[in-house]
Amino acid sequence: MQTTKIFNCVTCPYPNPHASVRLFCLPYAGASSLIFRRWLTSLPTTVEVCPIELPGRGLQSRLTPFSRLQPLISTLTSALLPYLDKPFAFFGHSLGGLVSFELARQLRREYNLSPVHLFVSARRAPQIPSPKPPIHALPDTEFIEELRRFNGTPDSVLQNTELMELLMPILRADFAMLETYVYAQEPPLECPITVFGGLEDEEASLEELKAWRSHTIASYNLQMFRGDHFFIQSEQPLLLQTLAEHLQALT
Repeated sequence: MQTTKIFNCVTCPYPNPHASVRLFCLPYAGASSLIFRRWLTSLPTTVEVCPIELPGRGLQSRLTPFSRLQPLISTLTSALLPYLDKPFAFFGHSLGGLVSFELARQLRREYNLSPVHLFVSARRAPQIPSPKPPIHALPDTEFIEELRRFNGTPDSVLQNTELMELLMPILRADFAMLETYVYAQEPPLECPITVFGGLEDEEASLEELKAWRSHTIASYNLQMFRGDHFFIQSEQPLLLQTLAEHLQALT
């Protein structure tokens, strides 16, 4: 079992000690914390935005990526503890949504802590298995074609052999985390859950997003945006506006 220790996985480019809520942002497969760089100045000043840097990328580029979810959750839980001295929320897109959910459950199990809000984006409810065959062990050519279908990686990157040699281990490990995940039933969370989805997203249908309702005894909200699985990019201004409204209500 992998037990890589993550150092400095919590990034906070603009520390805000007067913020009343700390928002931890978890990226999608293959991405680094840099996908949240525009968020740092687009959300209310009452919110301290803390993107999470997973192993294998950015400041963690020398660390081996996790290929199983539970060891990552255990490591992240320990790393986050020093930052949970004030109300906190999670936002996660795709893989990040699943990580956020399991982090919330682990924090409840071990420390009786709960986020004030869980924001899940472009991720079907965890109890619903993927209807598609796994791709993380495909040969390189086929794996790259599957990545192209997701429409989240520019062709200029997919066609860059040297760059893909660096990215491939990270992407394979991230997809392995998703594709080997086994849902375990637990009582629903006590925090509100807001789910964001793309109207043309083939990876998370409307019904699969609605199924998150069973994971909270608090309020549940679903909002759909134009775009496919990566509406987080194409509809970012509207997404940030919507997220800001939710966060403002927490402060």
